Amino acid sequence: MRIVVLPLLAALAGCLTTVPESLEGPWGGPHIGLVVGATGAEIEYDCAHGRITEPLRPDSDGDFVALGEHVNEHGGPIHEDEVPDRHPARYVGRVRGSGMTLRVELTDSARTVGTFELERGANPSVFKCL
Repeated sequence: MRIVVLPLLAALAGCLTTVPESLEGPWGGPHIGLVVGATGAEIEYDCAHGRITEPLRPDSDGDFVALGEHVNEHGGPIHEDEVPDRHPARYVGRVRGSGMTLRVELTDSARTVGTFELERGANPSVFKCL
């Protein structure tokens, strides 16, 4: 019986997804770049930027929710007295191995900015407004 059970357990362990202990470091993907630190994260998107203002702590399933802000950008120069188009945001994520899915929701308008796929250490592919 032991001969059958051990290979089966080894095979099942290889199928399980792992949740990293820490999300710190760079993450990148199409239309997004994320740099996670101990107290939050900085985010660059196409024509926007944001930040997560609390630590990212995934649960045992790899899911997390964190609060922060999202700032819409525009093409052309920024005027000296211009008020940034800043919105409170909720960042809802799921981490599986070296991949992350991140949904950005604006809490003041119930609008979803988008859902992004990121990889740990990957270069972001972000286009800034001209």
